[in-house]
Amino acid sequence: MNIKQVSYPDLAFVDIETTGSHFDRDRITEIGIKTLASNQIQVWEQLINPQTFIPQNIQRLTGISPQMVENQPSFEEIARELKQELEGKIFIAHNARFDYGFIKASFKRIGIDFRPKVLCTVKLSRLLFPEQSRHNLDTIINAHDLKVSARHRALGDADLLLQFWRVCESKLGKEKLNETINQLVGNPSLPPNLDRDLIDSIPDAPGSYIFYGENKTPLYIGKSVSLRSRVMGHFQGALTKRKEMKLSLQIRDIDWIQTSGELGALILESRLIKERMPSMNIKLRRSKDLCGWSLVENDLGVLTPVLVTHHQLAPGLQDNLYGLFYSKREAHSYLKAIAKKHHLCEALLGLEKRIEGKSCFGYQVKQCGGACLNLTPIALHNLQLKTVLDLFKVKVWPYPGPIAIKEGGEMIVIDKWCYLGSAINEAELYELAESGEAEFDLDIYKIVKKALSGPYKKQVIELPTYS
Repeated sequence: MNIKQVSYPDLAFVDIETTGSHFDRDRITEIGIKTLASNQIQVWEQLINPQTFIPQNIQRLTGISPQMVENQPSFEEIARELKQELEGKIFIAHNARFDYGFIKASFKRIGIDFRPKVLCTVKLSRLLFPEQSRHNLDTIINAHDLKVSARHRALGDADLLLQFWRVCESKLGKEKLNETINQLVGNPSLPPNLDRDLIDSIPDAPGSYIFYGENKTPLYIGKSVSLRSRVMGHFQGALTKRKEMKLSLQIRDIDWIQTSGELGALILESRLIKERMPSMNIKLRRSKDLCGWSLVENDLGVLTPVLVTHHQLAPGLQDNLYGLFYSKREAHSYLKAIAKKHHLCEALLGLEKRIEGKSCFGYQVKQCGGACLNLTPIALHNLQLKTVLDLFKVKVWPYPGPIAIKEGGEMIVIDKWCYLGSAINEAELYELAESGEAEFDLDIYKIVKKALSGPYKKQVIELPTYS
């Protein structure tokens, strides 16, 4: 009986060291490759003269000094040999967009087109080991007991990727791992009117992206902590999802704006949607007709919801404010829904006319507890109403003045739940803080409220109050 032998395509496990993290500004100082071909391991490594300064922190991290590379060849001098080494192999790296992006940019500067199939071991780890909370290389080393020979040197880290591959192989077997390669490497078909180089230039960084149709008409705006991965996700989804397919066929151009982190991306997306009004975003709501409920006690001691319209609304300053709705219709629908759910009296809530001594309609259909007939004490009805509404109470701004939320290299300036702008230095910071009132936006209120109740609470800087 013949046993089918499963073999991989040729695999190149690649790692590089660089002078920094920017493709255009920084340069490669070392490349290490471990190739797995026909079950044989081949090794290729090379120090490279970056022809630019190596920062001290990079020297400490990698151990690569200017003296080590000053007599080494430039990238242009080893380019042909490197391309031959990688030709026809699947390019495997950890956070592959970094290593592949640097090598592709370096080739492009000398007029060589480099487009291998790329497999990212971060994505492989997420797919095969979803129980791990993180998938950086140090976590993978510890989780799978990999043997470290030279951390933060190119060949040493390339060897760690090969070791991790062997771990995956032992978990899945060669046949399943081959299927996983095809799943992760499969190149999604791009929209017919987009250039591949445009897609390749989108960074794997936080921010917001805009898809345009004919005549620069905004089609769709989204956000992500990884712009390129999210955009590519749309095109992969176009194969199976009708909405994504429709979007893919209409796209003529893509633009993006990077932010320092997720919070900035969320705020930017919300603002751009309202400014550009893209046709395929579901939520295109503005805050101009916002309203909310306040509770007022009448002469009979009944707490009655009173609608606060946009003209009287001061979110963040009013303590007795509940809900926040985009329209009066939405506010009344919400009040009716909680009345039915919690058996509250619609007559006492002001949703229908009350006739003394007669029950409301809800009582007749067993959706009211009978407060309109004094079968339920008014005090209990008041308590039930307030308990339900407290879940939707608009939080009063908890700071005496504006604040800055630190995120990466930016400071996001907020006052009374309103976004004032982002600053990168002290002068910009205080200029924004002094800029005065901004329009309240319900979506941004929700984003900031959630952020300040989570990890961003520790990133707050309180700013002086200006008159």
